[in-house]
Amino acid sequence: MTSMNPNGKYAPIADIPLTTRDWPAAHITKAPIWCSVDLRDGNQALVNPMGIETKLAFFDLIVKLGVKEVEVGFPAASDTEYEFIRRLIEEKRIPDDVTIQVLCQAREHLVRKTVESIKGAPNVIFHIYNSTSPAQRKYTFNKSKEEIKQIAIDGVKCIKSCLTEEERKRIRLEYSPESFSMTEIDYAVEICEAVKNEWGASPDNKIIMNLPTTVECATPNVYADQIEYFCKHISDRDSVIVSTHCHNDRGTGVASCEMGLLAGADRVEGCLFGNGERTGNLDIVNVALNMFSQGVDPQLDFSNILEVGEKYREYTGMEIPQRVPYIGELVFTAFSGSHQDAIRKGMAARANQAENALWDVPYLLIDPHDIGREYEGIIRINSQSGKGGAAFILEQDYGLSLPKAMHPALGEVVKNAADKAQRELKAEEIYSIFEKQWLLASKNIKIADLAETHVEGSSSTEQAACRAVVMWKGEQFAIGAKGNGPLDAFCNALATTPAPKFSITAFHEHSVGKGNDTAAVAYVQITLEDGKQFWGAGKSTNVGRAGIDAVVSALNQI
Repeated sequence: MTSMNPNGKYAPIADIPLTTRDWPAAHITKAPIWCSVDLRDGNQALVNPMGIETKLAFFDLIVKLGVKEVEVGFPAASDTEYEFIRRLIEEKRIPDDVTIQVLCQAREHLVRKTVESIKGAPNVIFHIYNSTSPAQRKYTFNKSKEEIKQIAIDGVKCIKSCLTEEERKRIRLEYSPESFSMTEIDYAVEICEAVKNEWGASPDNKIIMNLPTTVECATPNVYADQIEYFCKHISDRDSVIVSTHCHNDRGTGVASCEMGLLAGADRVEGCLFGNGERTGNLDIVNVALNMFSQGVDPQLDFSNILEVGEKYREYTGMEIPQRVPYIGELVFTAFSGSHQDAIRKGMAARANQAENALWDVPYLLIDPHDIGREYEGIIRINSQSGKGGAAFILEQDYGLSLPKAMHPALGEVVKNAADKAQRELKAEEIYSIFEKQWLLASKNIKIADLAETHVEGSSSTEQAACRAVVMWKGEQFAIGAKGNGPLDAFCNALATTPAPKFSITAFHEHSVGKGNDTAAVAYVQITLEDGKQFWGAGKSTNVGRAGIDAVVSALNQI
């Protein structure tokens, strides 16, 4: 077997010079400032970028979810972006408490067009950036650290020169040292310090310093170190909003964001369901609902997450994988038998608790109802499923409450069917298996005719007489007997046939349906003279007949 030896081709990121770390002991106790970049970063990552009407609808969705800052585009880059922003403003689609964000390179003609695009907007964030990492300095710009820093300073000067005093009052500046995650940390602080000073940030006019993992290149704890170092070394911290913008190249974007918040970040940029270039941007939904699961109000509304997912698919043309946290088709599903049994028991206990009782159902991080999901799909059945899963499906979908002692018999039959099918079994297939195995079974015995009568008399025990014609392994028998009820009378009558002698050792019964559709369902366990036990089930609109059919069903399992 060959191994994958990097052989010096890849190097770990340099340590961040923190002597003490506060973030490991911190907790996320409040929601950050959320900024959606779906309409910019997300849109540029689509095979077919959104048109204006779709972007307008997507903007409305983002606002409805409670996001207060929305990056709406790069207006100097294309006419579509420009016209979209003008429609947002001119059609007064921007709520008073929502700030739009525009992206721009700091070049005078681009800045002037961007300023023109946002005229009339009440609240705007002007977002500029330039790359700062050694690789970008070396390959993209062929410039020194001082020259790269001067690009950033000149960019701020350019923006200031293009704004009137009145425009400056309603515009905040955001600066991103793009490729921050790969930039020397002291240099990142230095260049952001220069930008802050040039802009003239103050506690009343805060500047946003957006510190992206443009390429996620290290474990999340390293990003936390970078954020904490930055927060401790940038001057006038109360004049700075520290923002995260995490990508997912290593698959740990959510963890990096959360650790960034622990380390002191105030703001989060990301996309719904992690859309974005390469492996995607941070998934805002994931981070928000992670907070919710810890008892923190994320200040975003995902109470109908399936509808949000449908609109996301419609607007972007993207699919949502089945295992994406909270929204994925299978995330509230259990196939494992032990998981199914624990979920079933937890859900049953939950039914008798207050709605806001502490959530502790095994294997389910949150109550699916809190985000508009349903319980029906929690347990699904394949060859790995246990005895409780199939019983849960029959109870939830068909109202059949099998006694616990019957679960192993049901589980074995369903598991064998799933093994044979080599796939998941649908609820209707599970019911069909149960029906065929027990309700319709006729391998050994079936009733050709049956009559029951009540016997009048002085006995305090109710008496019944039963007359029947039964077929036992193809041979017909006319039978009759009395008993202390229809079921007892039928069992006594069977004693005159070749059917094996048995006793009823368990009996359960309940009703299903409502009104004229109500039926009785009976479950019977019989024990033969040799000690072997078999379960049967019967269903009938006649209460007495359901028990008799259950006995017949049990005899057909022999």
